[in-house]
Amino acid sequence: MKKIISLTALVFLIQLALHAETGKYAVSKIDTVLLKRANAVVRLEEVRFEIVSTKETIETNHYAITVLNEKGDKWADFGEFYDKHREINSIDGTLYDAWGKELKSMRKKDAEDLSATSDGTLISDNRYKHHNFYYKVYPYTVEYTVEIKNKSTLFFPSWYPQSSELLSVENSSFNVVAPTDYRVRYKMFNYNGEPIATQEKNKKVLTWTAKNLKSLVREPYAPTWRELTIGVILGPSQFQMDDYVGNMVSWQDFGKFVYSLKQGKDILTEPVKKEVHRITDGLSDKKEKIALLYQYMQKNTRYISIQLGIGGWQPFDAKDVATKGYGDCKALSNYMYSLLKEAGINSYYTLVKAGRNERSITEDFPSQQFNHVILSVPLQTDTMWLECTDQTLPAGYMSGFTCNRKALLIDENGGKLINTPVYNIADNIELKNIKATLEDDGTLLIRSSSKYSGLQQDNIHEMIHALSKDKVKEYLETKFDFATYDINEFEYQSQKSSMPAINEMLDITVSNYATITGKRLFIVPNVMSRSNAKIVADSTRKYDFDFDVSYRKTDTVEIEIPNGFTSEAMPPPVTITSKFGIYRSNVKLVENKLFYFRNIEFTGGHFPATAYPEFVKFYDAIFKADRNKVVLVKNS
Repeated sequence: MKKIISLTALVFLIQLALHAETGKYAVSKIDTVLLKRANAVVRLEEVRFEIVSTKETIETNHYAITVLNEKGDKWADFGEFYDKHREINSIDGTLYDAWGKELKSMRKKDAEDLSATSDGTLISDNRYKHHNFYYKVYPYTVEYTVEIKNKSTLFFPSWYPQSSELLSVENSSFNVVAPTDYRVRYKMFNYNGEPIATQEKNKKVLTWTAKNLKSLVREPYAPTWRELTIGVILGPSQFQMDDYVGNMVSWQDFGKFVYSLKQGKDILTEPVKKEVHRITDGLSDKKEKIALLYQYMQKNTRYISIQLGIGGWQPFDAKDVATKGYGDCKALSNYMYSLLKEAGINSYYTLVKAGRNERSITEDFPSQQFNHVILSVPLQTDTMWLECTDQTLPAGYMSGFTCNRKALLIDENGGKLINTPVYNIADNIELKNIKATLEDDGTLLIRSSSKYSGLQQDNIHEMIHALSKDKVKEYLETKFDFATYDINEFEYQSQKSSMPAINEMLDITVSNYATITGKRLFIVPNVMSRSNAKIVADSTRKYDFDFDVSYRKTDTVEIEIPNGFTSEAMPPPVTITSKFGIYRSNVKLVENKLFYFRNIEFTGGHFPATAYPEFVKFYDAIFKADRNKVVLVKNS
């Protein structure tokens, strides 16, 4: 097949031929290999990070990016945060056209100065410098230089020259400058060789470079970005934040710093002390004491983010939380720690990287990789975990927000990595029992009773606690794979325990569910659990892939059909077995009732790229099996 050049591309090529290539950022100078599957190209990136002392760093970033099309516009957006510890000394920017001709420039005073306080944050000193030339004649190039002074050395930058997919890189460099006696700690990903070491006056310099990186396309279920491309992360050895000094060479040392921030913050008011003893005195069951104090904390506090100076890391005093009734994750976890301490129960302040897709940390490189605080309470045979920012979760349950990952437990000896709970296939269960009646016109009347437990109940838990009943109904009216249906009635009941469950009752009327043609009736017996996952086949798969949640779903369906029908075509029993799980289904007609059973078990794990075709095949087979139809014929 002949490739046809678009009119726009033809005009651009003619224009290139008519203009002298005077600019260093002329698009014609880009190797055509870097233009393939790319929305933007990093023409130049020069990052210099200088460790001036244990309490000050200066970071300079000079970069130029050519935006090739509308999808690449995000790369033209300049933004930098600043606060009490982070100052933006200067900003310079220039806009160039496709031939590298300068069109416009800007300075720091031209950038917007915006608040960076998010919803749910009570107080913050975070602000944001933003600029965009808002140019829309493609391709074009933006160039920025920004210098940032940090008056804290707790956070060090990382270097990912190819920070996203569909981005190519011509030249990128990362220079770390430090006093000769400062231990520069770094970890490299996918970088060949070691950094080049040089001297600059009385300081040492480490330099990493990257050239001609082709655009990457992140494949479905791919591992973390750092496993796919070049990267370098840094971590301080000695560091300082305000008057607090620490060392991050080991997790234990980092934990000592965190512990110092919370020392003396566990003093409660006298009324709260009395309440603790009223609740727990006389009880012998330690778990019961913990659960009751956790409920007390939930009822009397609420989560508010506080990001002000050292307050972004240091918890508020427990007595302040008791008086004001609010706090951030640090303050509320420390408050719960204080309540338990008053009751004679030991617990541990624990740092974690929270988020449903944020499970991975670099375990062999101690550094600040956390964004949340939870509480762990050791028991005789296990550990009870407490999420102190949530007013609805039961004691002992972590949810998908913080489960199944490494966390840093803090005590008087420092920090140590531990595992948060892992919820497996025996915990994450969905049981659905459906009794339905098919009317003569094809309408299906459904009465569904379901139980969701473990991670399978997380989304429903959030929905029923975050939305009003009217909003829940609106959601249910768009959730199911029916052409036309009405939600007549619904109800949810929560079972609070360390392995929570939710019971769901639904009454639904589905119009035209079955197809009636002459004497024949066509019906899909899988009423409410049809898989919609269609995995795109890829014979050139490059990367391993992750499927990290294990769960079981079981459906039992009973459909009463109109009298006088017999079976003409019945799907055979289906069993699909693979390393990713097991699927079983079968259907039978007994008198005037269809009985359908479906069970699916997904097994999570990390799989090689060579297993991807089997993964696609497994999902395709499930997709088809879920849509098998029963054909019934009316007796004469």
